[in-house]
Amino acid sequence: MSPARRIRAPWRAPAVGLSLALLACVLPLSGSAASGAMPHGSRVAPWMVRVQRLVGHLSISVSVAEDGRLVYAHAGNKLRPPASDEKLLLSMALLDRFGAHYRIPTRVEGPRPKDGLVRENLWLVGYGDPELNDAALTRLARKLRASGLRRVRGSVIGVTNTFTRERWAPGWQPIALQFVALPTALTFDANSGPTGFVFDPERRAAATLTDDLRTLGVRVRGRPKAGPEPTSPEPVLATTRSARLIDLLRRQNLDSLNLDAEVLAKMLGAAVFGSPGSIAKGARAIQQWARRHGADVIAHDGSGLSYTNSVSTNGIVRLLSAATRERWGPALRSTLPAAGEGTLDGRLVSVRVRAKTGTLLQQVSALSGWVWLEQRRWAEFSILSRGLSKHQAVVVEDAVVSIISKQL
Repeated sequence: MSPARRIRAPWRAPAVGLSLALLACVLPLSGSAASGAMPHGSRVAPWMVRVQRLVGHLSISVSVAEDGRLVYAHAGNKLRPPASDEKLLLSMALLDRFGAHYRIPTRVEGPRPKDGLVRENLWLVGYGDPELNDAALTRLARKLRASGLRRVRGSVIGVTNTFTRERWAPGWQPIALQFVALPTALTFDANSGPTGFVFDPERRAAATLTDDLRTLGVRVRGRPKAGPEPTSPEPVLATTRSARLIDLLRRQNLDSLNLDAEVLAKMLGAAVFGSPGSIAKGARAIQQWARRHGADVIAHDGSGLSYTNSVSTNGIVRLLSAATRERWGPALRSTLPAAGEGTLDGRLVSVRVRAKTGTLLQQVSALSGWVWLEQRRWAEFSILSRGLSKHQAVVVEDAVVSIISKQL
């Protein structure tokens, strides 16, 4: 994608009719709107008046774009926390970097067997597959045995240093730790157990692979461990790969999975800025990607748990419009919940929509994505609010999207 020209000055619209703080005209999202002058022939459509009457007195921003052009904005340049709409920004940056069909590897590294024997350790190395489970480790064990492995004198060691192991970001409240497990490069069973989150997933993965090897008749002498990988590279003995990235993102966005988002953000950060992957590097990569495409974003994480993340609704619809022009754009849209699905359960059941929800406990709400118009085409929209109760925010968001779908 070629970088779009950035808007550096505030995008202001003139007062029209009911002192509408809206852009009642069409301007290219890639063009300058610094002057706020109303182009010749612009008009305030009835649906805009309906939306404005609904939102004009509230602490809320709304932007709508069609065919790559902004057609309505109320407080569209105001920066607000996107909550879990941050996962939508992350998804765009990931698809642009890796492509929809990328599969994340998990590898076993170590000395090549001689007469079926490895005299040292085997290293189990993850690179950010958030869905790694026993089935994947069983596949690795079978590949190792098929390669001729019969005995290991050392241990299977789950590698801990591919990503940093922090579980915190600027702007997170302490309660955030109830909503995200430890994001590690080598995850295992969502880094959770019967009693809640676990903090030794690398050792648990190593223990499971050890058991799988022994079940297949491979003798492993040492007990499973976790630790940093040696600095000298070892040969890759076996590899398993995740589901396609687009499928990972579909599950992430459907149910707003915080662990998946932070793991994938660390993967993105490692790809852009080098190892080890970290929450901070992932956030910088999201921010960098957004700004290359004309949107000013302040990012501190990949999940949206941070109250100090910020973006404008104009910025989000600009990025959605840019995504629409990419080969992966339709795939991205397919990752978002449809009406009545996932986090849109019970919502917008009469509207054709694909949208990412967002909620933070301190009265932050978001809804951004695509809505199908009566004219049989998609329009991009974003709604961000702070200071409304969750019920009030949802009622307003759904009403705005319903109006857009029928009137634009």
